[in-house]
Amino acid sequence: MEMPQKPQPLNTYLDQTFTCSCGKEHYAPLKVVRIGPSALNDLPRIAREQGFQSLYLVSDTTTYQIAGKRCLELLEAAGAKAKLIQLTHTGFDEATLGELVIHMPADCDLVVAVGTGAINDMVRFFSFKMSRPFFTVATAAPMDGFASSIAALNVNHLKTTFEAQTPLAILGDTEILKGAPYRMIAAGLGDLLGKFTCICDWKLARLINHEHYCSRIVELVETCVRGVLQDAGKARERDPQVLGNIMEGLVLTGVAMSLYGNSRPASGCEHHMSHYWEMMFEQQHRRPVPHGIQVGVGTVLVLKLVEALRSTIVDFDAARASAMAYDQTAWEAHIRTAYGSAADGIIALEATARKNEPTARLRRIDTMEAHWDELNALLTELPSSQTVMDLLKSLDAPCLPIEIGVDADMLRSTYLYCKEVRARYTILQMIWDLGLLEPLADQVMAEAENFATFVPRFTNNR
Repeated sequence: MEMPQKPQPLNTYLDQTFTCSCGKEHYAPLKVVRIGPSALNDLPRIAREQGFQSLYLVSDTTTYQIAGKRCLELLEAAGAKAKLIQLTHTGFDEATLGELVIHMPADCDLVVAVGTGAINDMVRFFSFKMSRPFFTVATAAPMDGFASSIAALNVNHLKTTFEAQTPLAILGDTEILKGAPYRMIAAGLGDLLGKFTCICDWKLARLINHEHYCSRIVELVETCVRGVLQDAGKARERDPQVLGNIMEGLVLTGVAMSLYGNSRPASGCEHHMSHYWEMMFEQQHRRPVPHGIQVGVGTVLVLKLVEALRSTIVDFDAARASAMAYDQTAWEAHIRTAYGSAADGIIALEATARKNEPTARLRRIDTMEAHWDELNALLTELPSSQTVMDLLKSLDAPCLPIEIGVDADMLRSTYLYCKEVRARYTILQMIWDLGLLEPLADQVMAEAENFATFVPRFTNNR
């Protein structure tokens, strides 16, 4: 089947193989999405129709009360065999995987994640390693990772992305979703806002770094995000229909990642900021705020940097001189300061990716100079930082780093070094290539005094 030329409803893309004009074959293995009132009641039926008989439900103490207990009751009432574990380890790292292995029934043929981000990632990776399929029962809609095929886990103190698998089914009961803490609702919208900058990253990478690009997946994500954000203001009222639309939008952007085969369609430098903060908070024994909230703040920060770039006259000769002056030893010293115990992983990543290597950087600078009008036009398409801030404020969500516990020192390190979290070409890498990342970061911070004066809205002490 040919990839639809125009965006279609979510169900069009489930469990279908598409040929595409981009040259790739796209496939999303997700089979069932049920979002709406009483969706939870369909769990036994969907599991039975998919041929599963022994279910291993994974929750934590909070999601057990929200939906885990009810899932167990529904399955037992339907005559299904089910066991539930409430995870006790909060790090979602190697120790959590061990806990899951110890308690898994020998005859388990399906794992069910009852929860959101971290629980989903853990179950996604665990079930993949154990060669078992899995379902997701969402207890909130704070992020777009439900339909993803990758998992981000803390391994050796470094937030690391692993190959995993997509769930076979996703259930989002709007009666449960509307009861989620308001910051979780705002987090989902924050994650959707991040699609503006991540899609721009991909468009820039196509021009500058000759990266493969799929216009149909890009249009699918852009149309989805614009549609959901039209009614975003009603999320404040906990409107079940709007919350269901948000959940569906987050699932669809996850399906886009699955269709493409990696997270490029939905994760860019705004996500790299979030990953960096999570690593820093972990080292400081602080709990990060929800991922989507961090992404919303990261989106504001990226947009402010873009605005500073657009008001700057780029000196390409100076950019070339900066590239030739690159000092790998000095860079490694900065990385050890910025990343602490996670530095070895970052240095190893760069040794493989070589994205900072002068020869490749000089080629990219030449390309940027030749296509600067096109690149600037892409940056012009982005919303203003004030527009995004106003939307976040209307939802009573944080929009500045200090509101989520990121002080001025961490913010500066974020601007300068979070791009090293992934070997992916982004707006931040482009500005670094131009030799402007440090001066523009300092300019943005100097112009935004409220970065340092706002009182944190969410605490993240453990």
